[in-house]
Amino acid sequence: MPPIANSPNDQRNPLVELGIQMDFEQDMDGVLLTHTHRDHFDDAAAEQLPPGKPILCQPEDEEKLKNLGFLKIFPIRDKLCWEGIIIRRTGGQHGTGEIGKQMAPVSGYVLQVEGEPSLYIAGDSIYCEDVSSVLSMYEPSVIIVNAGGARFNVGDPITMTAEDVIKVCQTAPKAQILAVHMEAINHCLESRANLRTGLEQAGLMNQVSIPMDGEVLTF
Repeated sequence: MPPIANSPNDQRNPLVELGIQMDFEQDMDGVLLTHTHRDHFDDAAAEQLPPGKPILCQPEDEEKLKNLGFLKIFPIRDKLCWEGIIIRRTGGQHGTGEIGKQMAPVSGYVLQVEGEPSLYIAGDSIYCEDVSSVLSMYEPSVIIVNAGGARFNVGDPITMTAEDVIKVCQTAPKAQILAVHMEAINHCLESRANLRTGLEQAGLMNQVSIPMDGEVLTF
């Protein structure tokens, strides 16, 4: 794909190989979709996913998925119980000011299964009141944040920076945090090394995992 416009980095996307087998979608039970920006759901994903594969999504994306020919779409307005998993949709803020408004809507999700650690997928959001409220209300055991400090030539970051990840750590000190969404798209300007340095300086590196592409972590 061409680079995301209005960025100081003009490399084509994605910047890295997929890192997993191309037929991986056959083994998936379903897809949990935070939003349909092309770095999350591109033409290749739409073509490769079997039309009968369940897709759980925010209500704003239901019509688009129907038009693409998908047959099993589960819009989550507030809460959905799917295959024994309670999934709660949460809000987020994909940037600030006018850019944040243009980038919306995006969602996160809290996943709860009896006897398992709870999981919070923050989605494409900076640290904001929505994120803070979820951390306080649900006290998730594992938190996945989209870091990388994605931004344009103007305006503030639209995904979490090292400073934002540190705030997540401080708000949820008992949680294990995974920082993803890094070094793969041209406008994600904050590297894994930058994030690691910030966390080490804050004394929080033991709370955060920064997985490499294709790395599998189990909790």
